[in-house]
Amino acid sequence: MSGPAPSRGSVPPQRPGGAAELRPVTALKGVGDALAVKLAKLGIETVQDVLFLMPLRYEDRTHTRPIGTLRAGDRAVVEGEVQLAEVVIRRRRQLLVRISDGSGFLTLRFFYFTAQQQAQLVRGVRLRCYGEARRGTLGLEIVHPEYRRADGVDAQDTSDSLTPVYPTTEGVQQGRLRILTALALAEAEAAAVRDWVPAELLADPGLPPLADALRFVHRPPPGADLASFETGRHPAQRRLAFEELLAHQVSLRLLRREIRADLAWPLAATGALGAAFRATLPFALTGAQERALAEALADLAKPSPMLRLVQGDVGSGKTVVAALAALAAVEAGFQAVVMAPTELLAEQHHQNFERWFRPLGVPVALLCGRLTGRARQLTLNAIAAGTDVPVVIGTHALFQEGVKFGRLALVVIDEQHRFGVHQRMALRDKGRGHGRYPHQLIMTATPIPRTLAMTAYADLDVSVIDELPPGRTPVRTVVMPDSRRDEIVARIEAACRGGRQAYWVCPLIEESEELEYQAAEATHAALVVALPDLKIGLAHGRLTPTKKQAVMAAFKRGELDVLVATTVIEVGVDVPNASLMVIENAERMGLAQLHQLRGRVGRGAAESSCVLLYRAPLSPLARARLEVMRTTTDGFEVSRRDLELRGPGELLGTRQTGLMQMKVADLIRDSDLLPYVQQAAEVMLARHPDNIGPLLRRWIGARDRYGKV
Repeated sequence: MSGPAPSRGSVPPQRPGGAAELRPVTALKGVGDALAVKLAKLGIETVQDVLFLMPLRYEDRTHTRPIGTLRAGDRAVVEGEVQLAEVVIRRRRQLLVRISDGSGFLTLRFFYFTAQQQAQLVRGVRLRCYGEARRGTLGLEIVHPEYRRADGVDAQDTSDSLTPVYPTTEGVQQGRLRILTALALAEAEAAAVRDWVPAELLADPGLPPLADALRFVHRPPPGADLASFETGRHPAQRRLAFEELLAHQVSLRLLRREIRADLAWPLAATGALGAAFRATLPFALTGAQERALAEALADLAKPSPMLRLVQGDVGSGKTVVAALAALAAVEAGFQAVVMAPTELLAEQHHQNFERWFRPLGVPVALLCGRLTGRARQLTLNAIAAGTDVPVVIGTHALFQEGVKFGRLALVVIDEQHRFGVHQRMALRDKGRGHGRYPHQLIMTATPIPRTLAMTAYADLDVSVIDELPPGRTPVRTVVMPDSRRDEIVARIEAACRGGRQAYWVCPLIEESEELEYQAAEATHAALVVALPDLKIGLAHGRLTPTKKQAVMAAFKRGELDVLVATTVIEVGVDVPNASLMVIENAERMGLAQLHQLRGRVGRGAAESSCVLLYRAPLSPLARARLEVMRTTTDGFEVSRRDLELRGPGELLGTRQTGLMQMKVADLIRDSDLLPYVQQAAEVMLARHPDNIGPLLRRWIGARDRYGKV
């Protein structure tokens, strides 16, 4: 039997235990207010935060090396006696200290030093040092080594564990962080750090208890498998990754539970408007579209808010599904709103919806930032009236203050990865009325693997449109250096003389000395000279909406042969006659953006091509991206590789929300843990609700709620 749902805006209460971990970091010896402010920049505010500050890497300082065995590039502990110490000025003032252990000499070079340091580093003092040896003017040297005296009362043996290297901030040195983690570990052992994950949930994945994992991660013993640490596959790291993934999974499920507890308007439409709309379409929906639509309509008929993600490749027909869902809301007497990430895409949607819905007698309004004055006020009044404007298309302007909806029952979010969860929830809250919330249909052309979708979008149901409409031909992709630009120009000329059209996409609008991009304006000018018989247009974000739309419309009508543009055409442009896409400086773009741009061609029956121009030399990451584009047109495969290359935070567009900003876990590396995580989340919610609050505070902190703000 599941535990009680937490009150809105809260997490379950913390049961007794673990209080020592939540003491302020100033409770640790040596931490005053000034240091606490600096530690806060690392996310450290409590003793528990110190325990969960994860090392970036480890150094082996468990034994000393004879100086004579050192080679350039070695990182090692050495011990020797100071033979000479002097301050020299060679372009800048520096302190040079030469030490020897009988097997060889080593120079310690300090560019920043105090008079006290200089007084301590004198002939005869024995030092133990750590650092990376490099070749210098006087032989091998270490610049700014970590060191301590190795004689008298300060003498210590070498470390009995591998030395962790932590992320730092200005004013907080590695030595200080190691001292703090040692103090926190000692307190945790004395007070028995609370393990909020029941042991029963760790058995199947075979993971150690939390206390053992923390001790091992912060102080690995000599001989520990550093290779497994570097890959993140050590059992201690996986134990912490499991707990972090579990915290995120539970948090999203709590959000889902809270939203499911809300009421929505059940939209039980007869389907008459939808049938009339289908009759005007020159094509039949694919099986995948029909399946996604049926799932959405079933959700809309329920009295609880729909939370459905529709993901499908570029050109798979998500917008038609959204339009049919919107008509269900209109037929039931309510409003539907479609939010797009850019004004251009919002304008494109407005044109499409108005063309589709005008014959049905359904008005469609456009609300974006550039709508001002009386026109804006009239639109706002119509939206507030409710049924006067049953369908509204817009950008972020939709959830600005002053925008009120009369009878909003459906929110459609296009390109979900461009918005944070908070923005989605802000628009949802706009529609609250009479104790009811609108349904949500979220669309993305960034398909993601099922396991990742279940983890990243645990608050959503997922529909997949995995078919392309009939007649679509695969786009052939080639990768070429920009030194072969003349060949591409000739190829464009041939395509246009054959009755086809072409895009040429450039990242910037004007020339930039800092970034060696070919700007759209310069490329447009060059193509006008090189192809005098062709009509070449230019579109970029700085044009007025009217001019931009005029250029795009002219291209769509076939009045232009070539459209030179910035990435404003990434989404929203549908020109079946365009069969050639040239993307300038493709090496600087991400896979998701390249795939979106490539999706602008191949929309007709003609064979289409995409040319990725790059400027040498290519970085390994850029080379890998271009190879993915060359070898596959499958959006799911492109997305999987994008996930590997860039990480989930960028792919999902969740950096601004805190979601996926993980300390230990990696969704690709730890994907085998996800089934256990999902099972554990169900058990935690059902049997251990009191453990959830402390678990979320430990890993997510103030970000324990992604949408209920």
